[in-house]
Amino acid sequence: MSGSQMAPPKTQERLIVALDLPGAGPALELVDRLGESVSFYKLGLQLFMAGGYFELIDQLRQRGKKIFADLKFFDVPATVRSAVEQLVDRGVDFTTVHGNDAILEAAGSVPRGELKVLAVTVLTSLDRGDLDDLGFACEVDELVLSRARRAVEKGCDGVVASGQEARRLREALGRRLLIVTPGIRPVENRPVDDQKRVVTVEDAFRFGADHIVVGRPIRSAPDPRAAAEEIQRQIAAVVEG
Repeated sequence: MSGSQMAPPKTQERLIVALDLPGAGPALELVDRLGESVSFYKLGLQLFMAGGYFELIDQLRQRGKKIFADLKFFDVPATVRSAVEQLVDRGVDFTTVHGNDAILEAAGSVPRGELKVLAVTVLTSLDRGDLDDLGFACEVDELVLSRARRAVEKGCDGVVASGQEARRLREALGRRLLIVTPGIRPVENRPVDDQKRVVTVEDAFRFGADHIVVGRPIRSAPDPRAAAEEIQRQIAAVVEG
């Protein structure tokens, strides 16, 4: 339940690999290629629109994997509540919601068992200039902290936030929430892509993240399994060392 102290996750489950691929077939091929090196996967909108989304969830569960349904529900509160309810019996571990207090409260009020609801704070593809364009007259970290506070108050279990803001979230909110951090890039692989507020694997956990979401640095590697195993080694060195 949100507001209580969150137990730290298992080291192996701290890495979440983003299956941002064109369909279930390529997604399962990558899962099989990664084997035991990865136990947690994110399934986002691209896979949802490709069809067979829930069948893919079932297949991942049969392989013993954990599932992050990153669908960023944003609609009238009653619809968001119904959408979250639909996931409760699907064996999904995490899902995401976006929006104002009423939307967060609708999602956070669902009796959901093991399903964790995460509120999106500020997408890691946005920076200060983007916030100006959107009409937010504040710094990124201030907006992230404000949204995180509201998410916890409204019954959510955690947030999706850049590692650049994770330290401030931990200092302000302690272990009352899960922090899932996308936008992970190795130092030698700073992005020429749509991610702006990025951090390294080590910094994400030093700053307070519980989980990281990694996509392209693993999917695009010459040997995806070796890349995943190296990230797992880096995670263990920080959280166990």
